[in-house]
Amino acid sequence: LAALDRDEIEVVYQPQYNLPDDRLIGAEALARWQHPQLGRIGASALFAIAERADHIAPLSRHIAERALNDAAQWPGEMRLSLNVTPADLAAASFARELRTLIAASGFAPEQLTLEITEHVLLSELERSAAMLGDLRTSGVRIALDDFGAGFCNFRYLQILPLDYLKLDRAMIEGIADAPKDMAVFRAIVAMAKALGLMVIAEGIETQTQRDLIASEGCEFYQGFLQAAPMSAVDFAALSRRAC
Repeated sequence: LAALDRDEIEVVYQPQYNLPDDRLIGAEALARWQHPQLGRIGASALFAIAERADHIAPLSRHIAERALNDAAQWPGEMRLSLNVTPADLAAASFARELRTLIAASGFAPEQLTLEITEHVLLSELERSAAMLGDLRTSGVRIALDDFGAGFCNFRYLQILPLDYLKLDRAMIEGIADAPKDMAVFRAIVAMAKALGLMVIAEGIETQTQRDLIASEGCEFYQGFLQAAPMSAVDFAALSRRAC
């Protein structure tokens, strides 16, 4: 992408919070393209364009490198969550290159979480599981992202070396008003607990939603109730105030 050379790809940070005390624990890194004519383009469209141009690898590396360098400046033990694409996992060198980026940044691998998107089918599940397991031995944590956004691939829960189950906003939106939605949410959280997984809820926009997920045993959340995605400078300032 020429956008990389022009430094048009930025990384913003969605703060993540602990339950039940609302303590800031870290952030998810999200890519944005500041297009000179079209304005800000989100991560989904950005990666779709990069995939068509066969530029996924340099784009992913750019985002990871920038996010790790930013996170290395955060105070305390703030966590960083990075999204990982199927193309990343398909590369035999992915684990080695990620370790190199982590070491160069000085960020502690124990504070890094890799998020694997649930609705994207991994073509070589066992191989991906082995690679993620290898990274996990370095201290990196693994989350299954967007759970409930489309089909729920329970085989992922069986095969991948997971630490977290991250619930899509679609699993949250109706829990305050629809008893069936609440029943499904409660069942998913119970399943996660049975598997020894911690639960992160995304898309929390109201105090009622926040209180309900806390009462059901979610450990972490993110969403506009507390903060929208923000620049690296703004998140660094937020994290300093929280420590």
